[in-house]
Amino acid sequence: MMKLAVGEVIRGYRITRFLGRGGFASVYLAEQATTGTKVALKVGGVAGGGRQVTRLVEVTARRTAEGISPDELPAEAVFFEPNGVRIDLFDESEVNNLLRAEGEVLAGCQNENLVPLIDRLDVDGNPVLVLEYVRGKTLREKIRSLEGIHLNWFLAIVRSLLTLQQSGQLAWHGDLKPENIVVKPSGRVVMLDPAMRTTENKVVTTTPHYNPLLLTDSKADVMAIGIMIYEILTGTLPFDEVPWEFAGRQTGGETQRLSLSYFFSYTPPHTLNPKTPEELERIVYRCITVAGYDLEQLRADLEAFISKA
Repeated sequence: MMKLAVGEVIRGYRITRFLGRGGFASVYLAEQATTGTKVALKVGGVAGGGRQVTRLVEVTARRTAEGISPDELPAEAVFFEPNGVRIDLFDESEVNNLLRAEGEVLAGCQNENLVPLIDRLDVDGNPVLVLEYVRGKTLREKIRSLEGIHLNWFLAIVRSLLTLQQSGQLAWHGDLKPENIVVKPSGRVVMLDPAMRTTENKVVTTTPHYNPLLLTDSKADVMAIGIMIYEILTGTLPFDEVPWEFAGRQTGGETQRLSLSYFFSYTPPHTLNPKTPEELERIVYRCITVAGYDLEQLRADLEAFISKA
């Protein structure tokens, strides 16, 4: 795995600061040597996934290569196999291959709410993604500091996901969570780090807390948005575990439906927050538990709710 140092120059980009890390990659702020343009360089990092990343002792906004704040949730490596699903480790070549695949995905996308890819580099056989530097605060930082959260941010994400899907650019993000959403000073939201995936979707990187069924389609994004709204309303997550025997599937026989019904028996938001609007609670319920509830329906419901607020 690549380790970069402040002051180091990589193909004309000078490293100025460490920005953050996840389960499989690290991101650095850099400046283009001739123009001074700020960019974010994403390189392969820790191979073990979220469970293997060191947690710092206290919740903090400090960014360090040594560990992450304990309230952050890096993605895991999910392998879909004929006999089920497993979470495992990646080796260096697998991380590099998935990072290259992410570059391919971003190269085919153009949307104001998705971080733009500027360039793809190869440094000593290691891929480096050159991304636009998105200045602002992550949704996680805003939740942490108890700043105001706007449903319009989620509506903008849903609209952009629909545009990307309908244009054939990106069928699904797959790893939506507060760490991967940046709110710029202008108020515009930008999605980071779409799930790294193989062409056949046999391996993906996703965060089970926000994609508990480990789905590889746009329903994963719908569920993630519902779970994030639930978290903002209640201060907690609806699920701590994943129904492994049904991971990757939304529908099935009666046994599966009963088991999923038991799994989906989360505490209603109004129980934890009596000020929760009834219609917003219904939106959360549909996002999380209704298999056929899609991005288009979520868009319509958010628009209707916001227009009445």
